[in-house]
Amino acid sequence: MSGADFSECKPGEYVMLSVSDNGCGMEADVLSCLFEPFFTTKTLGRGTGLGLAIVYGAVKQNNGFISVHSKPGQGTVFKIYLPRYLEEADNAASAVAENQLVRGHETILLVEDEPMVLQMTVKMLQLLGYKVIAAASPAEAIKMAKENGENIDLLITDVVMPGMNGQDLVASISGLCPNLKSLFMSGYAAEIIVKQGILNKNVNFMQKPFSLKNLAIKVREVIDAP
Repeated sequence: MSGADFSECKPGEYVMLSVSDNGCGMEADVLSCLFEPFFTTKTLGRGTGLGLAIVYGAVKQNNGFISVHSKPGQGTVFKIYLPRYLEEADNAASAVAENQLVRGHETILLVEDEPMVLQMTVKMLQLLGYKVIAAASPAEAIKMAKENGENIDLLITDVVMPGMNGQDLVASISGLCPNLKSLFMSGYAAEIIVKQGILNKNVNFMQKPFSLKNLAIKVREVIDAP
C-alpha cells in the first residue's frame, strides 16, 4: 500500500473512485516512490514521471487522499477519496459571480498537449472575452507565432511537453512576437519544477487545475503588468 495519508483526513462523507488493472504489479521500492515528481520506470524519452504526481497533487488540493494496493503478479488498485459536496448549488449566485469576472479582449496563444485540458481552457478564455489561438504542441505553437506574431498579446503554455518544454518555447518565439508576455501552467507546484531546472524562478505561473475565476484574475494580472 502506498500514497494513503489518513492523518489529515477529516470525518465526513467521501466519494471513492477505484481504478484497477490486472498487470504485472509493482515492487515495494517502486510503490515507495510512486507519487514523487519526475519518478518514472519508463525508458528515457517515454515519460516525464509527472502523471501520478499531478494526480496526487490534485487530490490533496481538493482535501482528498489516495491509496494504492499492488503486488508483483497481482495487478494494482488505486482508490481516490474526495469529500462529498452536500450543499445545493446556488445558480443565481453563480450567475452573478460569472458576470463579475475580470474580462478582456486580447489575443492569447494557448499551448497544451493534453486535448481535454486544451479544449476546456480554450472555452474558459473565450468565455472571458479573449481571442484564442490554440496549439497542441510546441511545433504547432511556433508555426502559429510566425503567422500571427504581431497580434499575440499573451502566451499561456504548459511547462512539460513532448519535444520542448514551455520555457524553451518562450525563448523560441519571443523574437516573433514583440513585447510578448508569458504565463506558465502545470499540474505540479512551481517549486518542484524549478528544483528540476525546467522552470526559472520568478516567472508567471498558474497551477492546474484552476477555476475560471483564478484564470481570469491571473491572465489580467500578467497582461496588465508593466
